Amino acid sequence: MMTMAILGGLFALLLGGVPVAFALGGLGLVLLVLGGFSPLMAPAGLLSTIDNFVLLAVPLFLLMSNVLLKGGVGRDLFAAAQAWVGHWPGGLAVATVLSCGIFAAISGSSVATAATIGTVAIPEMSERGYPRSFVLGLLAAGGTLGILIPPSIPMIVYGFVTEESVIKLFLAGIGPGLLLVGLFVLFSMAFAQLSGRCQRSPRASWAERRASGLRALPSLGLAALIIWGIYWGAFTPTEAAAIGFVAALIITGMLLRTLTWEVLWEAVVDAMTTTVTILLIVAGAKVFGKAITLYRIPQDISLFITANFDVAWLFMLVVAGVLVVMGLFLEALSMLLIMVPVLAPSLQPLGIDPIWFGIFFVIMIECALITPPVGLNLYVIQAVGQARMGEVAAGVWPFLVLMLITVLLCYLLPDIVLYIPFRL
Repeated sequence: MMTMAILGGLFALLLGGVPVAFALGGLGLVLLVLGGFSPLMAPAGLLSTIDNFVLLAVPLFLLMSNVLLKGGVGRDLFAAAQAWVGHWPGGLAVATVLSCGIFAAISGSSVATAATIGTVAIPEMSERGYPRSFVLGLLAAGGTLGILIPPSIPMIVYGFVTEESVIKLFLAGIGPGLLLVGLFVLFSMAFAQLSGRCQRSPRASWAERRASGLRALPSLGLAALIIWGIYWGAFTPTEAAAIGFVAALIITGMLLRTLTWEVLWEAVVDAMTTTVTILLIVAGAKVFGKAITLYRIPQDISLFITANFDVAWLFMLVVAGVLVVMGLFLEALSMLLIMVPVLAPSLQPLGIDPIWFGIFFVIMIECALITPPVGLNLYVIQAVGQARMGEVAAGVWPFLVLMLITVLLCYLLPDIVLYIPFRL
């Protein structure tokens, strides 16, 4: 009863328009006071959240992605991919997916990925006869690769909440990320063939391929550097973010010469705004999490789940259903910070690997990013493409199905997730 009352109060605040950070933190403080606990736990929780080395990666990755976004790197990546695969059936769609995957490997942000690639891909695909709803849906879904293919900001937060290795989470995301890219590519090619409306781009000459490839090569090198450095233990995720930011400055400022002081200032301000938002939500969730732990809500829910859902597949099915419903009205980071502290105690009794569960959770968050009415990527693509929300929402459903198929395959074949971090 207490659990339902607390969750009901939280959802009432969120639906009433209270910002997520203040809804979580405020309700947590009220619960501490009503439970007779010291309210000083709230500022202590805030301080312990922000004073964390792992979370330092968040502003650094955001700085890097914003510098690359403002520096036009997405345009260069799309041009290079188009030069190599644009003449294939559905070649522009394939180039879009590949560009999203590559930019995801250097940004860690779904919004940045969708906005960057969408700016250049939407006009190109529309001119070639691709149905508008398909184009918008592809970009909205392709942008979600930004939080699955490492580096990933939600994975950093998940690792912070569960005290799991962020490096292992990053490595675990590579297999599912490549699988999802492959499914998107196959669907795009099949759609282009069946629709008969999608015109192929003319085959690029070797000179065009070489020129576009050379311009995109520094960005590809940056993605390889980050993944290689994390995989071999050359640097931590936080150090990788710092190295990536410096490399982004060199690529856009010295090699491509697209970064000016004005553009850099815009990138810093945007990164600062997003960082403050994320850290406020994380801090509010920390206070809320502390309060519900003292009320023994996670422990009670864990006992309820293990008593009623004593097999892993049934537990995962219920969690997936809950997350799909929550994704209709909660944004991704809020879902993670509300649900993970509650669900984490149930993983060990059911024999579920927390690294595997983290990837499962991130894929379900991807689904939330493209489900109306609160899917953030829908709003990003709506703004970039100057489209109606209905157009964007109509185009994402096939890709949403492909994401759920990826979840199923990862459950049936856990090595898709666990092979690289634990066996390679």
